Order: sequence, then structure tokens, then C-alpha cells
Amino acid sequence: MTWSIVAHDPETGAFAVAVTTCAFAVGASCPFVRSGVGAVSTQSMTNRYLGPAVLDAMARGLPPAAAIESALAGDEGRGIRQIHAVDRHGRTAAWTGDNCVMWCGSVSAGGISVAGNMLAGEATIADTLASWQANASLLMVDRLMLAMDSGEAAGGDRRGRQSAAMVMVSTEDFPDLNLRVDDHAEPLVELRRLLGIWKQEGLPRIGIAPSKSNPSGFTDLDAIEAGWRARGVDLRFRR
Repeated sequence: MTWSIVAHDPETGAFAVAVTTCAFAVGASCPFVRSGVGAVSTQSMTNRYLGPAVLDAMARGLPPAAAIESALAGDEGRGIRQIHAVDRHGRTAAWTGDNCVMWCGSVSAGGISVAGNMLAGEATIADTLASWQANASLLMVDRLMLAMDSGEAAGGDRRGRQSAAMVMVSTEDFPDLNLRVDDHAEPLVELRRLLGIWKQEGLPRIGIAPSKSNPSGFTDLDAIEAGWRARGVDLRFRR
């Protein structure tokens, strides 16, 4: 009921998942990312426990294929699961159970995997991958957005559209980007709108927020107030 991208950017170390489907709130169940470890999407008849299990296995050093195999070993529903992953070395692996609804399958290249089920056809994931490869000069989030748009144009989910999500992590224990469109007639259009807001408002905050390298973040009260005034916001800290 879904198609998704799991990707790794070797230059920044970032991991990301972009996903869309004709079901409610896909961002609440399918995408999983972990700094320094990898990215996973668990879909079809989704088993949310598989995402953390695969990430835990990759954190222990297993390659994605072995990590997926170990996670599925105890799942009696593995025939109706689809799951794919990428690790910090850019290695990918995907599982599409024998009982998943057609069209279903996956494609991959260095540092990226695209997988889907209940799709209009193979072109959905093929065009998604082709777009990703054709836009290597762009920011990771823009590559993801263009790639998902290309998959939609190629047919997308054969049942229609409802939700979408994009999540990305780099150095921290929580995502730099975590956008969800839970219920919308054009979820990728809405996701693109939210991504534009994040690039204007969320992206600049990453460098000043508390982080592993700067646990307190930016705390200069005068400078923060000056930034507020520059935006026409009349706020002051108590002193």
C-alpha cells in the first residue's frame, strides 16, 4: 500500500526516508532513521517492530540483508511484509514477501533503495530511482521530493493518495527533519509545501539548537531578541 525511498548521503552522513500511500498517517508507522546507523521503511501490512529491530541489528554491525533476515525470522506474517534498509556504508537490502499485493518489488543503487507494493506498476519505483540519480547536485531533501513526485507521475499507489512523510537524521539522536501529511487529497503537494516552510524556518535552527557538539545551543539573549525584532516580533526575555 506504499512506496518509499530509504537513502544515505555519504557527504553529510545523513539518513532519510520519504514515503507516501493511500492510507492514513503513513509517517506514524513506516519510516525509521537512526544517526550513524541507517534508515528503514517497513510497509505492506506494516509491522512497526521490524524498523527498530533492523536498526538495532545494523548498529551491531550486521549488513542490511542480514539485519532484515534476523528481524523477520520470528514474524509469522513475513509473507505480507515489505521492508528495506540502507546502512552507513551505503549498502542496501529489501524484502518483499511472497504474499504482497501486486505490483510489488524494489530497486536499488549505491546508498538508495526504492520499494513499493499495491502500485500501478514497476514504473513507479523505476522512475523514483531515476529521478534520484539524475539530481545528485541537489540537497537531499529536494532530491527526495523530486523522486517521489516522479513516482507519482508514473502511477503511484494504484488505489489513490492519502498520506506522505519525510524524515531525515544527521548527527543527533532525533531527526533534523520530520514532516507528516496524515490525510490530504494531494499529500505530496502538501509535503512539498511543508518542506518549503522547513527550509525557511527549520533548517536555520539546526545550527543553533542544542546538539552533541554544543549541548546548550545558542543562548545569547540579546542576539536572539535582535533576531525577533528583525522579523517584527515584539518579544523580550525576562532578566
